[in-house]
Amino acid sequence: MPENSAAVLSAPYGRLKVMAVPYTSPLAGEIVIRNRAVAINPLDSVKQSTGNLMYGWLPYPSVLGEDVAGEVVEVGAGVTRFAVGDRVLGYAVGMEKKRNHRAEGGFQLYTVVSAALASPLPSAMDFADGVVFPLAVSTAATALFQADQLGLRHPGLGKGGVVIVWGGSTSVGSNAIQLAAAAGYVVVTTASPRNHDALRRLGATHVLDRGSATVVADVTAAVGGRPVAGIFAVGTGSAHPALAIAVATGSRRVSLASPSVALETLPRRRASVRFVSMMAQLVAGTSSLMIRSRLRGIRTRFVWGSTLMSNEVGPMLWEQFLPAALAEGRYRVAPEPLVVGTGLESVQGALDSLREGVSARKLVVTLP
Repeated sequence: MPENSAAVLSAPYGRLKVMAVPYTSPLAGEIVIRNRAVAINPLDSVKQSTGNLMYGWLPYPSVLGEDVAGEVVEVGAGVTRFAVGDRVLGYAVGMEKKRNHRAEGGFQLYTVVSAALASPLPSAMDFADGVVFPLAVSTAATALFQADQLGLRHPGLGKGGVVIVWGGSTSVGSNAIQLAAAAGYVVVTTASPRNHDALRRLGATHVLDRGSATVVADVTAAVGGRPVAGIFAVGTGSAHPALAIAVATGSRRVSLASPSVALETLPRRRASVRFVSMMAQLVAGTSSLMIRSRLRGIRTRFVWGSTLMSNEVGPMLWEQFLPAALAEGRYRVAPEPLVVGTGLESVQGALDSLREGVSARKLVVTLP
């Protein structure tokens, strides 16, 4: 068996430590990826910063990480889409309930990934580029296309209508713009002015300054009275303006990717004044939002990207759309990767950098 190692979270609030871990062979329908790049997500920081408040079902030691890219080294029974040696990107779901938490975590040399949550990586695309996609594109697709979220038409099934993406320069927002445009919708989005041109290249028709005092009115004006199929709110503080836009445009569905406070910025320590204050803000803000939504007849729901594993959105995205779109150059790398280190020892530093704030980039660690 290959020698495996991982950046492990050994206890609540602890720092990641690199240590030897077992290599796990794939079950039916799974592949093992020798990772050449992993990406950092707010979920990883939130788990480390909040102890067992989030992902309380994870045992210690834990292997975090959702985004991986590398080469297939072993395939399980029934897998026909991949062979040993294939370059792939994959969505590692070890942090989810009822999974093999250690074997399916991303921050290690060898990760077990469901073949249904992997895509071939084109030869012209670096591992660092491909690894920006898995969690972000899965979350965006779940929000846009899942029936209990916005319920939009899938790519290739028609045109018409408007989709609003608040927070277009985020990892999830960048993917939501591309997916909605591929499905034939006019995309209206918000971002800082320095990112406007990049978002237009991704397919956004209208890009408005999210920092403007008139941004809600600006987005409403850009819609121009056309029917709004749904609003996807990404980023801290996005929920309340998204609801205001829904009221102004007559939209009846809002999907939320982010809470009202930035949990990933919390320091790694047990309950503090700041922690208690943020939790109070979170509860008050969420309660107020849901009450206002219900009173207005607007269905507002938080999205959880891994739910596509159990419905038609997963196969549509990972088997039918993404492989061809990447191979044909119809889907862009966005946001751009920012490689912040090499080797598993660099993952903790990348998490620390994420807490300090990152704009329109995806933090990536490469593995030799």
